[in-house]
Amino acid sequence: MAIDTYLPVLLFIVVGALVGLALYVAGSAIGPNRPDAAKLAPYECGFDAFEDARMKFDVRYYLVAILFILFDLEIAFLFPWAMANAQVGLLGFWTAVVFLTVLVVGFVYEWKKGALDWE
Repeated sequence: MAIDTYLPVLLFIVVGALVGLALYVAGSAIGPNRPDAAKLAPYECGFDAFEDARMKFDVRYYLVAILFILFDLEIAFLFPWAMANAQVGLLGFWTAVVFLTVLVVGFVYEWKKGALDWE
């Protein structure tokens, strides 16, 4: 295992870290720093907090967020297929049709179960 194989990746990581650190230091040194009472307040919206910051969220919020991530991730799998559509042939096409069918059936199931309703 030669080091010259991984040298470009290591160099990229080191240069990226150095650029990020340099920009952070430059922003801290050059940027204005004039704190006042309003800027240091925990809420800058014009009124005091009226509830506890650790209040419980409705479980439907988490359910919709998880469903969004799930279906968004599954849709992201279609991009490589679309780019290689000419090379995958008829088998690849029918595989994508089955994949989309399962995706639509899952979406319809979640819709019928009321997971996407905000009542």
